[in-house]
Amino acid sequence: MGDQREGGMTCQALKKAKPFLAIVSLQFGYSGMYIISMISLKRGMSHYILATYRHVVATIVIAPFAIVLERKIRPKMTFPIFLRIVVLAFLEPVLDQNFYYLGMKYTSATFAAAIFNMLPAITFIMAIIFRLETVNFKKLHSTAKVVGTVVTVMGAMVMTLYKGPIVNFVGGREQSHHKSSTESADQHWVTGTLMLLASCCSWASFFILQSFTLKMYPAELSLTAWICLMGMVEGSIVSLIMERDLSVWVIGWDSRLLAAVYSGIVCSGIAYYVQGFVIKDRGPVFVTSFSPLCMIITAALGFIVLAEQVHLGSVIGAIIIVFGLYTVVWGKSKDAPNSKAIVADEKGTQELPITDTIRSASSSIITTTTTADSNNDAANSKVLKIPHATAPLH
Repeated sequence: MGDQREGGMTCQALKKAKPFLAIVSLQFGYSGMYIISMISLKRGMSHYILATYRHVVATIVIAPFAIVLERKIRPKMTFPIFLRIVVLAFLEPVLDQNFYYLGMKYTSATFAAAIFNMLPAITFIMAIIFRLETVNFKKLHSTAKVVGTVVTVMGAMVMTLYKGPIVNFVGGREQSHHKSSTESADQHWVTGTLMLLASCCSWASFFILQSFTLKMYPAELSLTAWICLMGMVEGSIVSLIMERDLSVWVIGWDSRLLAAVYSGIVCSGIAYYVQGFVIKDRGPVFVTSFSPLCMIITAALGFIVLAEQVHLGSVIGAIIIVFGLYTVVWGKSKDAPNSKAIVADEKGTQELPITDTIRSASSSIITTTTTADSNNDAANSKVLKIPHATAPLH
């Protein structure tokens, strides 16, 4: 009995630790993508080609799972849904990733990871605009979301406008051989920051449009496969327009191939699955709260692998962004019980948003039931000769 009890406690502990281990591993995966992509870009790989090849790999990996696992629940593809998928593919695989790779090339992998902590704040602002999020200043947690968003934007402005001296974490480390690359980065620092902010806005727009699209096409894996496929097609068109030299498409067994395969499998394949089951178990707030960990890991790897220089402005701005991010996350966490209660009252479990078809069908069933109960009441009234007798609705 004692061994069984200890075994049960161990299983419960592992089950509770599973989301933590999964999301921390995912942050290491993203950090590795930042470093590998930066190496390939520095060695001359076009960011247009990298984004295109990434989604070639992602399509090959995700499509078979979508075809097999969602063959019975996949909705019928319609023209309005297809148009939304085309826009989604343009927002994330084309705009977001090209802006991101170009911005990271002009700044650094550490800076790019830090600036992307603004993503929850930008998404929150856009959610308010599209009425997906409400703000009530009479409630503390609702005010915290607004204050945290403002603080996050201020942190990004500090990182953009103030670079500051180099922070040398290892005393006496030689920095003279980085002088030319630092001067070159200084010339494009503001441009790279603007590119990264545009990438954040594009990714936030992707999340907003995806939430609406899932109501019409509630098959997450199939939708992901469609987005990767259309992203591959649209990315190829953009690459052919921007890169006239066809030799840039040729990649060998080097960091360029590794960057495409790694980012496609880990960051567009495994990441979707990991985020899916963690969100189902702990919610999206739990996933978002770990994003600063990616910045710390990337900063450490960037300093060790790429010998990147960390500036005081980036450190101060990152601290402000993390503070603002966790303020937003705390405010969102206080919204979670209310949303879960509403969903529990309707379905008993947390599910995807109810589509218009299901909602109208539910209304029809309720109307039919009410009508039937009314007819039965009328019949019973006549038989029993009690004019105002009614039966309770269940």
